Amino acid sequence: MKHISKYLTVTLVYLISTLVYSQPQSYTLDTAIKTALKNNSDVKIAEMNVRKASAAVHEAFGYALPSLDLSAGFTHFLEKPKTPFPDFAALLGNATYSILFDERVIPRDDNKFKPVGYSLQSFALANNYETNLQLTQILFSSAVFRGIGASQIYLDLAKAQLKNTVSATVLNVEKAFYGVLLTRQVYEITKASFENAQENYKNVNALYGQGLVSEFDNLQAEVQVENIRPTLLNMENKLKDAKDGLKILLGLNPENEIDVEGDITYKPMPIPEAQDMIDEVLKSNLSLETLSLKAQVDDAFIDLDRAEYWPNIAAFGNYSYAGSAEKWDFQNYSSLTVGLNFSINLWKGQQTAHRVEQSTLTYQQTEEQVTQLKDYLTAQVKSKINELIRVQTVVETQDKNVSLAERAYQIATVRYKEGTSSQLEVQNADIALRQARLNRLQTVYSYLITRYELEQMIGKVDPEYYSLFDLLND
Repeated sequence: MKHISKYLTVTLVYLISTLVYSQPQSYTLDTAIKTALKNNSDVKIAEMNVRKASAAVHEAFGYALPSLDLSAGFTHFLEKPKTPFPDFAALLGNATYSILFDERVIPRDDNKFKPVGYSLQSFALANNYETNLQLTQILFSSAVFRGIGASQIYLDLAKAQLKNTVSATVLNVEKAFYGVLLTRQVYEITKASFENAQENYKNVNALYGQGLVSEFDNLQAEVQVENIRPTLLNMENKLKDAKDGLKILLGLNPENEIDVEGDITYKPMPIPEAQDMIDEVLKSNLSLETLSLKAQVDDAFIDLDRAEYWPNIAAFGNYSYAGSAEKWDFQNYSSLTVGLNFSINLWKGQQTAHRVEQSTLTYQQTEEQVTQLKDYLTAQVKSKINELIRVQTVVETQDKNVSLAERAYQIATVRYKEGTSSQLEVQNADIALRQARLNRLQTVYSYLITRYELEQMIGKVDPEYYSLFDLLND
């Protein structure tokens, strides 16, 4: 009994886990955005760039701090170096005879003097060591000081790029999320039309069995069902594709089953004045802010290249401890020096001038890109506002059109049952109803996406999404 109980428990756990994992994971728009911000590769890369830029700031400050270097070395001569040097024995003998001759101690005999030549002699000891400790402090370096400022601007640029990537990811998820909702609702509309056709065929077939309608009407009803069936299967595949696209943005396993919670609903909002929106976009657009910061970085690099024209001045202190010995009985000694180093380039083949020219052109190119982006954003704002105006103009008409199409389909169905209309009238009413619903759905979807695109253009992102990244708060 114990074994049976254990077996049943394991089986029950397996069945429950299988059931849980087989259920599709459902996402709201908010949870989908947060999942994408956690898993999306572009966001991860932008976050790494912020970390790199932060490390570059600390590195730049490090160049302005003192530098302490320690070096040590030991040498042992397997064969000592030798230097040509005058013959000491000949010099000493000649000096001795010169004194004896001058003092007349012995009779003078010039043959006693030997010629003084050169012989190879070594003055090095076999074992030597030396230890140096040097402290260096930059007193003036334009490159160091400019580099600190440039690195801070670069950090600001990396943060702006991260915010821009977050904003773009949010917009992409919103588009993909509502793309799934749109495809699902189109599928449901197609499915409803298919079910209407099936119900109509069922009724016609029943009437045909009673001899109340012609075979032609019965065939038309059946053909209508089969004409809609491929469209329904196609929309089912498109819904799967839309979900797969959303899974890629969320960084999920393609094998995972997901679903979305929500609906495409029309909630009209006041449409801002075009010029007010343009001013807001030019002030807050994240892509424009990123490009403007890049221009500042390019300008800082001009100053960095020009820094090579200026001198470098550094103070230093050096402590040395060394020793030498023929065996291992070292004679140790130390020394301590302080001083200043001054260096300036006087000529480098116009390299600096050409580097400054290149960095200046890079800056000018970025400025042109800023101007180009402003013009593009201005045109886009006008286009999006025109689209919102169009939607608000036609959506109420489409609501009325859907109601009329639903009423027309009901009337056509009743008339056919009463024998006062043809099957073709029912088919046309069904097609008109389906098209009216699709037109309204597409219009509302276009309104939502346009509104999200406008929000992205003015840099409107929920602060909660930025709070997911601690680097933006440093």
